Amino acid sequence: MADALGWRKRIGFVVPSTNTTVQPEVDDLRPRGVTFHLARVSIKERPLTSEQAFLEHVQAMRDGLGSAIEQVMTSAPDHLVMGVALEAFWGGVAASQKLEAELAEKAGVGITMGSTATAAALRAFGTTKIAILTPHQPRGDEMVRAWFVESGFDVLRLKGLKCPSPREIAHVQPATIRDSLRELDGPDVEALVVVGTNLAGAAVAAEGERWLGKPVLAINTVLTWHALRATGIEDRIIGHGRVLEEF
Repeated sequence: MADALGWRKRIGFVVPSTNTTVQPEVDDLRPRGVTFHLARVSIKERPLTSEQAFLEHVQAMRDGLGSAIEQVMTSAPDHLVMGVALEAFWGGVAASQKLEAELAEKAGVGITMGSTATAAALRAFGTTKIAILTPHQPRGDEMVRAWFVESGFDVLRLKGLKCPSPREIAHVQPATIRDSLRELDGPDVEALVVVGTNLAGAAVAAEGERWLGKPVLAINTVLTWHALRATGIEDRIIGHGRVLEEF
């Protein structure tokens, strides 16, 4: 028998414990009859301004994924979203494919990751020349850029906001994201990408598509789109970005 509320599908999300953005952003996109269920990877709120601290932060997220997946899978979701953006890009395409396969084996359901979901959305639009906004330090930006280049995209520009700690990513205000998108845009750019699941970019990206006249893909929107389509939910959701309206 199906859940009373999630009678169509249940989708699990695994996010860092410091993340306060995924839940409110994806709840705004949830179709009737679909429920979202979050588990948290326990990490520390700490400065990330040194190379060592940043690498330790990445390792802590990787170490905590297993227990978070075990937790959320007790709710028996039909699909699982890995809502840790940086880990999805780390180490290049082969590493992300390996991670996705490992997560799928552990969870026993299909997996959505920010890297492959964003690439799928860009390909749906037929765009290859992109500009990227991230909340990361330079080391993280290197990983994001390298993943997209290896996947066949031309990264024309990338801006990292260098947020000093995990929790402070959520402090970035819409005006900063809006100004950064304008800075990154140009006639050579076919689409813009906003990476970082704790960066509150969904609403700004949807607005940005209207005043920039091109796709602007916020990662939490793309994660939700990919997970819905992967589970057979084809609802067109209006007002939250073209990817949910057109594909």
